[in-house]
Formats: sequence, structure tokens, C-alpha cells
Amino acid sequence: MPAQDRLIVLIPAFNEEPTIGAIVSHVKRRWHCPVAVIDDCSTDRTAQVARAAGAILLPLTLQLGAWGAMQTGLRYALRQGYRTAVTLDADGQHDPDSIGELLQPLAAGHADVAIGAFPERASRARRIAWSYFRWLTGLQLEDITSGFRAYNHAAISVLAAPEASLLDYQDVGVLLILRRRGLRTIEVPVAMQPRTQGASRVFRSWWLVGQYMLQTSVLCLARIGHGHLSRSTDD
Repeated sequence: MPAQDRLIVLIPAFNEEPTIGAIVSHVKRRWHCPVAVIDDCSTDRTAQVARAAGAILLPLTLQLGAWGAMQTGLRYALRQGYRTAVTLDADGQHDPDSIGELLQPLAAGHADVAIGAFPERASRARRIAWSYFRWLTGLQLEDITSGFRAYNHAAISVLAAPEASLLDYQDVGVLLILRRRGLRTIEVPVAMQPRTQGASRVFRSWWLVGQYMLQTSVLCLARIGHGHLSRSTDD
């Protein structure tokens, strides 16, 4: 089957040795598609475990953070001719069995991006941040920070471009770029599992939440979110 007719799953990972192997194996067993793990300079055996499970390993020589790693994967998908990319976290929260639910609206032509949403998972800090950014940007999405997403070729092309390289997270900035380019984003309700290890890089303390909200507020007020087109369904 030609590469452009296939799905690729992208998983950014930083020190996810305990979970990455099972996730890669689950995706490959369920969907029979390539899985690319973007190793963001892990100091444990994440890379070795991912490769042993059958993943395509994209090792980074400099730590780029969650979005930098994700954009690396999207650029790889674009260069290799894949038409659809699904992104999910390496910590075990996202169920690979739900990938089909994200692919349905893309295959039907109803959306360019589908976000796996489970707003019930949100802590108080996360809910405050979401409410604030919905007010600031006009976005009507419930689960703004979910990394469980499906992108069609148009969305991959937009997010692989240099314009998206200035971002730190796969959340508000990404959504604003997609809206500005007139791409349609919808949410699909999915189940999520609790973290098996670690904690959110952003929402583990109020200090980090404050920094995140300040940085993202500046981003929202900058040109990225300015002059959006009306094609998006999240307005």
C-alpha cells in the first residue's frame, strides 16, 4: 500500500520507558500502521524499548519539548507522504482503540483535525486555564490541551511549517494557527486513563500554571491568532 494511503501514529516521549513499549505494541497490533516515537533526549531506555516494540525512532539531539518533538514527527510524516497522522501521549492516558473514533470525521470530510476530548480529567488549575483561554481567544473547544489528535494532510502541512515552530505546547497556539488558516477542528469524546507515572509538565504546580498562562496570553495577543478565517467550526 502506498505511504500516502496509510496512517502514521506519532508519539513524543521523554523518559517513558515503563509505558512506551506497550503503547507502541498496542497501536501496531490494533491498527497495523507505522508508529514513530520522537525521543526528546530521554535519559532512560525509552529509545531502546520503543525500537524493540517496532517503532520508527526519531531521536532528537537537542531537547525541544513536547511541541518541538511533535512538530518533528509531523515533518517526518509530511516528508514521507503520509496523508493522516494521529498523535498521542506516551504516558498511557490515551487509548489506541479510540483512534478510529478520531479518524471518522476526517474520512467523512467533516473536519481537518479531530481532538480526543475528556474534559472530566481536568484539575482545578487546568479548568481555570481553559476557561480563561476560551474567553481570550473565542475558542469553544472544551479540552484545549488534549494531545490525542488526528490531523489530515492539510493540517499536517500547516503545522509542519516554520510558522508553528515558535510554539511550546500543542494547545492554544496550535489551535489558533489552524483557525487562522481556515481549517476545521472538532472534538470527539473519548475515554482516558489516569497517568501511570509522572505528572503534567504544566499543571503540576500553580507557579508553572501562572508562567504558562502568561506566555500563552502573549501568544494569543500576537499575530498568530489575528485575523482568523471563518471556516473553522470551533468559533
